[in-house]
Amino acid sequence: MTSRFLKYIITFNVLETPHVVVGAAIATKIPNPLISIPLAFASHFILEQVPHWNPHLNTEVKRFGRPTRQSTAIVALDVACSILIGFFIASQVLPDMGHAISILLACFASALPDIIEGPYFFLGIRSKIIKRWIAFQKSLQADTDLIPGLLTQLAVVAAAMWWIFY
Repeated sequence: MTSRFLKYIITFNVLETPHVVVGAAIATKIPNPLISIPLAFASHFILEQVPHWNPHLNTEVKRFGRPTRQSTAIVALDVACSILIGFFIASQVLPDMGHAISILLACFASALPDIIEGPYFFLGIRSKIIKRWIAFQKSLQADTDLIPGLLTQLAVVAAAMWWIFY
């Protein structure tokens, strides 16, 4: 039980969080949403090519028909963390509401390629389009083992936070 809890704590902020923080960094430095939002979306595909670790949702769905409770908990905690971090970063530009909204939209755009997969994994919607999308994303991913993967993801988050705040 303790090792499972430790795994949640270690991994909850490294799935969508790097995408969201990079998206926020782009919009923080490029306040024009016509530029920053498409760049944030594109950054998702670039980050997929950086070696990283993810729960193997696709394997779990093939094996068990759905993601495991452990993977679902990791994803839920990561999504909550990503939302909180996105709102925190956006709040730093207030009272400029337009820029804050641009940052939030860039955060969303940076995670959108994974959000599209959500109905397949968590709602049981097995459409051919989503299956093709998952195969496309998988073809881009550079998966690695837990520790090196988490280290690269933490490095991406740290670098993006540094870019935002310094």
